[in-house]
Amino acid sequence: MKGKIGLIVALMLTSGCATANEELRIYTEQYPPYNMTTNGQPFAHSERDITGLCTDVLKAVLEQSSLKYSIKLRDLSYGINRSEQHPNHGIYCVSKTDEREPAFDWVGPLASIQWTLFAKAGTTIRLSKLEEAKNYRIGGYRGDVMTTYLEEKGFNVSAISTNGLNARRLEQDQIDLWVADGLAGPYLAADASDVTDLEQVLVFRETPMYLAVNKNTDPDILKALNQSFQALVNSGEIETISRAYGF
Repeated sequence: MKGKIGLIVALMLTSGCATANEELRIYTEQYPPYNMTTNGQPFAHSERDITGLCTDVLKAVLEQSSLKYSIKLRDLSYGINRSEQHPNHGIYCVSKTDEREPAFDWVGPLASIQWTLFAKAGTTIRLSKLEEAKNYRIGGYRGDVMTTYLEEKGFNVSAISTNGLNARRLEQDQIDLWVADGLAGPYLAADASDVTDLEQVLVFRETPMYLAVNKNTDPDILKALNQSFQALVNSGEIETISRAYGF
């Protein structure tokens, strides 16, 4: 009998250790300053080569949880597809859409994207509410959620496929305003158009961004992630990280 009991205990301990040994495989995309490679390349194989606001927050959560993990930077569609198809896979920083929400469990929010209208330096445009922007030509990024939102609301939007070039369009008076994220917009403007003096005219919405984890991921992993996230919120560490990026 003692031998059987010992065997059962051993099996239980082995089973318990399996969860601790599972690796959480995480993907992200190049979207500065939230997620980005340290060398500017569009991909990275190691978390050592990935930085940004969401990355710093997530790394703090992962270190607090003591989980084994890897982070790779790829394009968004690759990361989402991998995370939808495989347990113990996840992608960040992504928003909860009606299409995505059922496929994932959500940890966060890690950060929030600010839907912002920019103008060129010295602008005389002053807006107190979004509706007032219907009087202006707005540059956007084709397929982007902010651009699509304005198009569906009947705004005068001219969308292009290279978002950062909208800053140059502002400089050349081809558009009056540019809709972009409050933090990412200036990064894109400087990188693609060498424009560093945009003026923020209006922030009209915020979208929380999360780590989305495959629904069939080990429940103990999800529990550890959520507990670690909440502990860092309570300690103020996430707020400290966010302030370093201007939040």
